This record gives sequence, structure tokens and C-alpha cells, in this order.
Amino acid sequence: MGSEHFDVLIVGAGLSGIGAGYHLQANCPGKTYAILEGREASGGTWDLFRYPGIRSDSDMYTLGYAFKPWREAKAIADGPSILKYVRDTAIENGIDRHIRFGHQVKRASWSSADARWTIEAEVGPNKDAVRLTCNFLFMCTGYYDYAEGYTPQFAGTDQFQGQIVHPQKWPEDLDYSGKKVVVIGSGATAVTLVPEMAKTAAHVTMLQRSPTYVVSRPAEDAAANWLRAKLPAKLAYGITRWRNVLFGMLFFNLARKKPEKTKQQIIDMVRQHLGPDYDVATHFTPRYNPWDQRLCLVPDADLFDAIKDGSASVVTDQIDGFTKTGLKLKSGQELDADVVVTATGLKLQLLSGLQVSVDGEPVNMASTMSYKGMMYSGVPNLASAFGYTNASWTLKCDLTCEYVCRLLNHMDRTGQPICTPKPDPTVGEAPWLDFSSGYVQRSIDQFPKQGTRKPWKLHQNYALDLVSLRFGSVDDGVMQFSKPQARASQDLAA
Repeated sequence: MGSEHFDVLIVGAGLSGIGAGYHLQANCPGKTYAILEGREASGGTWDLFRYPGIRSDSDMYTLGYAFKPWREAKAIADGPSILKYVRDTAIENGIDRHIRFGHQVKRASWSSADARWTIEAEVGPNKDAVRLTCNFLFMCTGYYDYAEGYTPQFAGTDQFQGQIVHPQKWPEDLDYSGKKVVVIGSGATAVTLVPEMAKTAAHVTMLQRSPTYVVSRPAEDAAANWLRAKLPAKLAYGITRWRNVLFGMLFFNLARKKPEKTKQQIIDMVRQHLGPDYDVATHFTPRYNPWDQRLCLVPDADLFDAIKDGSASVVTDQIDGFTKTGLKLKSGQELDADVVVTATGLKLQLLSGLQVSVDGEPVNMASTMSYKGMMYSGVPNLASAFGYTNASWTLKCDLTCEYVCRLLNHMDRTGQPICTPKPDPTVGEAPWLDFSSGYVQRSIDQFPKQGTRKPWKLHQNYALDLVSLRFGSVDDGVMQFSKPQARASQDLAA
């Protein structure tokens, strides 16, 4: 089987993959690249999810790219607007011409003698085998399984006479108008779905096992819109972006240092929305501290408004099982439902399930340690884009792309085309993510570890990462640079 060669192969044509294409073109203009996308459309998450009300849970001044100002009025944007933004970025910069759709990347094999990866992919409905090679592999596939979401095993689902739907596979023809809907879950998807479905459903119940922290923010950022009217778009965008970054860092640090005070402030805000008679203690007071799990954002208090006007309600209980007409709860209460939405989370998946081998030896990625939150100990010339858990995804991905370009340019300047984060046995191990969320805990054993000191430790802090990734030395003594083995031996002979 013949193979086509590129300097860089990017896997994934979503938010981070399109960003990677832009940074390569801007900072490594001589590099050839292609973007391999498993689906038949670009946009990643923002094309895959089609459920009602799909939107960001981060403001677009930080979820947007650093290089492309967000120009819409709404800061908390809907999914179609974000998808358009991603695709417009690709078209405006000619990145779309580099995308190869329908390429499901399955295996990546590294050869130190050749200083290159061999990528095997399955193409199209017949899963035709295709092989490509590259000097550097950049994985921009996100962190969850696109094939299916997570649904717990519930007793009695076979006898339920209504419809059960997971948000990741939303049926185009689902008509829930005038129907009783139960949304199982309390995360970002659930708090998005409930107020949106409540607009036309007979009633929507959010059924949660335990509460989540929910905060409201205006959908439109008045200060940002004022700045955009007065200043050039890029300047206004940059000011708003940094203001939001700094505010997010301040809030996160406050939550970590004074969790009880932060918890009380959030709960007091919920009580202000729902009134003194609402049982906030049961339905909106989590057992954990703020930022032990990701907070849920609701624009313009839409969830609280739906609860107040009676079109939606919250039940905090555990499911005993499905019945013919709905759900029976452990408390004995029964919920009637025509439609049940299992907003029960994602299945995490590292590198889209890629099988990796180095010089013929399979690599168990879970046994590696994460370098700067993007590369893996002992694995050469491979990086992955992974965003923040406590801030916008794109903030970290933009910095990752910048760093990868610096790395590529350093290797070109020094004539050493191989870069490998060298394992350090003296560094202590810690979980890859310090998050108590169920979707993280279910899959954390499949992910690499992080270290207890830099550059192996994840900061989850944009300012620290900015200093490290944009300005820190690429040749830091941990990243090992080398030449291909065969070429090195030829140099010695000469």
C-alpha cells in the first residue's frame, strides 16, 4: 500500500483542529499538513450535538480563537452560531481545503530510524484502508467518544411505552410539544435542555441524583458590545478576552481558598432567583465544594425562570426503575413521562481510541505521564490539544498550538527532527484530572498521569501556561531532541 507524506498530520476538524491549521499556516508556513476528520463534516462537538438549545457553557470571548474576534451580540452563544464561526475560520484561511473527511484514524506507528509516523485510517462506508506518513502527529480529537454517550443501566426500560433519547444522538423527528418530559441529569446538557424543551412541552422535570452548582450570567455582555462599538474589533475583543480570563482565574482561586464562602454566595444567588420558599437546600446545594466539578452556566437565568413559571421542575431522588408510563423513584414517587432524556454524561476517550506503537512496541498511554498537558513521556513527535476544565477549552488549545509550532521551528533550526519528553522516575504521580465528576472518575484509569512538578504538572491556569508555553524555553532539559538512528550512525561513519 502506497502512502502520502506530510510534515504534520492533524486529526480532528473541530474547534481545536481548525485552530491548529491556522497556527501552522501562520507560524510554520513552509510545513505541509492535512487534517483527517472521521466524520463527513467539520465542527466536531458543534456539529455532532443537535439537541434543543445546544450552546456553549463558556463565553465566546474566551471560547473563541485569539486570532479571530467574536463579533456577535451574544456572549453565551448557541451551537449553530459557534459552528458557523468555526467553519468561517476554516474557509477564510483556506484551512477547509486541507480537510479529508471520512478518515477514521485507527493506528499510529512511530519509526525512530525514519523519524516519522505511519498513520492507518479507514475511509468511507466500506472502511477502505489508507496509509499516510508524517513527521509530527497532532491529535485534536477532543476527550470523549463520538460514537456514543454514557447511559447507566436502568431497570425496566424495555417496558417503557414512551421514547428514551440520549442527547448525543438526538432524533431529528422527535416531537415533544405538549408532552411530559423527564430529563435525567444535572450537568451542562441537562440545564440547557430543560428550559428550552419547557417552551413547548407540557412539562419538563429535571431528575437529578444530586445537585450541581448553577450560576446565571447575562447572555449578552453589555461592556463587550459597548467596546466593540467604540474600538477596532480586534482590540475590543482582546480587552474583553483578558477581562474574562482574569475574572475566571480570580473566581476559581477564591473558590479554592474560601470554598464555604464561595458556596454560600452561589447558593444565595440561586435563592434570589427562586425566592425564599423554594427548597434550594435540596435541589441546588451540592455536597461538594465549588470547582470540585465544573460549574453549570445558565444564560439570563433561563432555568430559574422556567422553574418559577411552572413549565419545569426539579426532583432530587434516585431511580428505582422505569414503568410503562414513566419512572419510579427510590422514595416511592412516580414521574409520568412521554419522553425521557438521559443527559447522563459522556464516555471519555483518549486520542479517539488511537492505537499507538513506538518502534514496534505497543504503547499503553495510561502508563505515560503528561508533559505540559499536551505530550506524553517516551512518545516522540506527538501532541494533543486538551483544554481547561476550569475555563474555556480554546484558551489552552491556542497556547498548545503556539507551543507545537515553536517546537517544530526549533527542530528545524537545530537539525534534530525528533522530540521526546524524557521520563523522570523521580517525579511523583497524580491523577490526570483532579475532578470528582462521574464522567471523569469512570474513565480516569484510561488516561495518562500528571506529575507533581513542572513540566509534568497541569496548572489549569492560563497565565502560568502563557508564560511557560509562549515564552518558556523549548529545550528545557526534559524534552530530548535527537536525529534518526540510521542518520546518526551515518554521520559518525562520515
